[in-house]
Amino acid sequence: MTMSQGMRMEQRLTAQMIQCAEILQLPLQALEARVREEMEKNPVLEELERETPVDQTPTEAPPDTETNRAEAEGFERLEDMGRALEIDPGDLPYGRVSSGGNGDRDSKMDAMANTASRGETLYDTLMRQWGVVEAGDAVRAAGAAIIEWMDEDGYLRTEAEHHPRGANNDQGEATPLVIKRSPEESAALINQIAHSRSPALDVSTVTEALALVQSLEPTGVAARDLTECLLIQLNANDEADDLVYELVEQHLDALVRGRIQDVAKALKRDPDEIKAALKTIGKLNHHPGLLIRPVDVPRVNPDVLVDYAEDFDGYVVKLARGNNPRLGISSHYRAMWQDKSQDKEAREFIKKRIEAAAALIDAIQFRRDRLLEVGKIIVDHQREFFDYGPQFVKVLRMRDVAEQLHCDPSTISRTVDEKYLQSPRGIYPLRIFFTGGTEQADGESVSWDAVKAQVKEIIDAEDKSKPLRDDEIAAVMGERGVKLSRRTVAKYRAQLDIPAFQQRKA
Repeated sequence: MTMSQGMRMEQRLTAQMIQCAEILQLPLQALEARVREEMEKNPVLEELERETPVDQTPTEAPPDTETNRAEAEGFERLEDMGRALEIDPGDLPYGRVSSGGNGDRDSKMDAMANTASRGETLYDTLMRQWGVVEAGDAVRAAGAAIIEWMDEDGYLRTEAEHHPRGANNDQGEATPLVIKRSPEESAALINQIAHSRSPALDVSTVTEALALVQSLEPTGVAARDLTECLLIQLNANDEADDLVYELVEQHLDALVRGRIQDVAKALKRDPDEIKAALKTIGKLNHHPGLLIRPVDVPRVNPDVLVDYAEDFDGYVVKLARGNNPRLGISSHYRAMWQDKSQDKEAREFIKKRIEAAAALIDAIQFRRDRLLEVGKIIVDHQREFFDYGPQFVKVLRMRDVAEQLHCDPSTISRTVDEKYLQSPRGIYPLRIFFTGGTEQADGESVSWDAVKAQVKEIIDAEDKSKPLRDDEIAAVMGERGVKLSRRTVAKYRAQLDIPAFQQRKA
């Protein structure tokens, strides 16, 4: 081939590699939408009858020149291209599709944990976290009052400034932020919260609860003014220098008004130092509560289906319908391209459309093969999970699967991204089967998810009249050969939405 022909081929293959990675990463609904879009754009692409085998789909490029033969070889090497691809998935130009798509589903499986639901509000999120905080009954009641009082943007405001858990005033406009309250104003606000309950709460108890509520996520909630909100965030990451703290504590009002020169003069600092510190302050969130907004959670369409087969006491892995659309190249347009009496420009146009259709078909086949391979490896490696439950999840790393399939770990990451597995035990994201872990006393590896499941198992089996403390749970795990600290047990318990031992007592 000439140099120019080689360059054109390289450009075509690069575009094909990008499309391959793109198709690989698409979840089922997005794939179905993409196929519909491509069929509308490309007249030579058509849907075949269901009984027509996919491997009979004509995908070869025109064979009459050296260049076209090279292109045909390029299609056959598509799997190698995907393995070699090193493009960040976030750079790929495709969009997510939230609706559409259907496929072969087991009706019993569909009923399992697969219905649309409403996402959490800020109040729901904070109350869920508050439920696992270790505190006495009085402090717990005070914390609940604080959370109920909070605006949707995460602030505590006086009765005159807002309605509890409503961020807008009567005119529907956002309530302006208070830059900094005086100590007396802050105390008065706490007093209002304390007297919002009947009987009234003790003010000192509300103050104690406030510090605990301010430790919840998202960081910065339950502040009484902007200054306090920013300080909570600075204290959480502990990376800011003294100048940043001083600016927030003493000069925030002036900075909000743009008086950088006045602040620099007062602190005897160079204005550039103030501007540099402002970059740190600018990264903080002024409305942390707005990070939590209720959203509709769509129904999940699994890509991989796993069924138990009694005849050989094992699991069968298959792909849901839609993962392998029956696509082919129109015989009508192929005949037009092969007819040399046709207009040259028309034949060139058809040739390009045939090449695009062939590339799409091969990219979809590559996605199907890779997804099926990864699904089988997961089921083989995690057999005990499917037999006995989450506490038996084993350590499985993407790089190990990549080595087994002779590809790059990024290919495995794209394969499992936003895809789900449906099994007799439920519907799970494929990513949960890839996990790190720790080593037990007997030298066998155990995943962190399995450790977490064991913590839940211990709590479920405890005497409800004498529930276990976190350090006691850690001791039981130690007897099982897994060393955990009390803090780690508390973290796992919080992630599992399990209350502290005081709240578990029957």
